[in-house]
Amino acid sequence: MSFFIWNIIFAAVWIFITGTFTMPNLALGFVSGSVSLYVIRDHIGAAPYLYRMGRILSLVRLFLYELMMSGIAVAALVLRPNMNLKSGIFAYETELTKDSHITLLANLITLTPGTLTVDVSDNKRVLYIHAVDCSDIDATRASIRNGFERKIMEAFGDLV
Repeated sequence: MSFFIWNIIFAAVWIFITGTFTMPNLALGFVSGSVSLYVIRDHIGAAPYLYRMGRILSLVRLFLYELMMSGIAVAALVLRPNMNLKSGIFAYETELTKDSHITLLANLITLTPGTLTVDVSDNKRVLYIHAVDCSDIDATRASIRNGFERKIMEAFGDLV
């Protein structure tokens, strides 16, 4: 049985024991289940599951950081007395191959203030991204490649 399923079962048992079904309590049950699986990982072979959970949390942490930093950057652009914006659309060639991974990347880009994924090419290799500031497109491409795309590959098994 999948360790994720075991983690869900542990969370459900936690809810049953505490008698309170709330999202914070469910999250606490899920975290408790993860800790339990971590403690017994050598006996049940849960190391890959816990490794992947760590990588997914790393992706979430990166997204929250990028969300905060780009929000500050967009606010600074808006508050300037003269807004000399060089907005535009640029093509970003991705190395991701699975539809779900490409969709995740496109959504992370869209959810980050100042950027919006406009389209995906027919061959699913190129994302067209609108950015509020296109003054350094190569730096933006490198940021996406070394940030979101790399973390998605690490979290979901394309790159270890």
